Amino acid sequence: MDKLRKQIRAIRLFVLKPPSRNHGWRRMTRIGSSHKAGIAMTDHETAMILAAEDIRHLLSRGYPRTGVIRFVSDHYRLENQDRYVLMRVVVEPGIAALRSRKRIPCTSIKDKNIMIDGYNVLIATESIILEEKVFLCDDGYIRDIRGVFRNYKNPVKGVCRQVLEILSGCEPESVTFLFDAQISKSGMLARYIRGLLFRCAIPGDAKTSKHVDFDLKHCGMIVATGDGNIIDEVRSAVDIPGCILKRLGKRACTI
Repeated sequence: MDKLRKQIRAIRLFVLKPPSRNHGWRRMTRIGSSHKAGIAMTDHETAMILAAEDIRHLLSRGYPRTGVIRFVSDHYRLENQDRYVLMRVVVEPGIAALRSRKRIPCTSIKDKNIMIDGYNVLIATESIILEEKVFLCDDGYIRDIRGVFRNYKNPVKGVCRQVLEILSGCEPESVTFLFDAQISKSGMLARYIRGLLFRCAIPGDAKTSKHVDFDLKHCGMIVATGDGNIIDEVRSAVDIPGCILKRLGKRACTI
């Protein structure tokens, strides 16, 4: 811990000083906002940006991720929600580069078999539809920060339609949605998605599983997910929420 303290003190002179006004001119943009890079940020946003920069610096030098995020967050006196954002957004440079190389555009799924991380994709898409914050993360994937996975009920109106429209336009060979069987009403959601696939003339299926992550990692298909642990284990991944964000002309937050 003493070594970590010395390292973070050496990052920049301003680390031990309150953020100045000039440090606020960074890129942090809200969904649907007309704000551009170069607009002065609040003290909170500036602290988040500086914290993210310090975390990246320390991660690039091999310090353990959990300890670094906790230490830097304590230094900037960040709230739990802010720490969760940093955990989602900031990725070790080497891992980010590997994940980025695996990401393929939605148009590249034409005539391919796709397996979809159902709740992951629907929750992120719902955040976009509801104009809640989503972030463009260091590895290039769009992620939400709602943290509602275990308590998720049913997607709001329009969410499934957005996902199905993207899939229909890209013409995959087949689509398989996987939902966690341990989540309440996941069977009903899978049944509903099967009906939508039939009505949209998209070949595929929707089903539940007690080991979704394992199934996705070993399916041998292109996987649609924003879950970094799954992306690390597959050959190719597609970011459907990212495609929807672009299609709707919305913008993700960046740090």
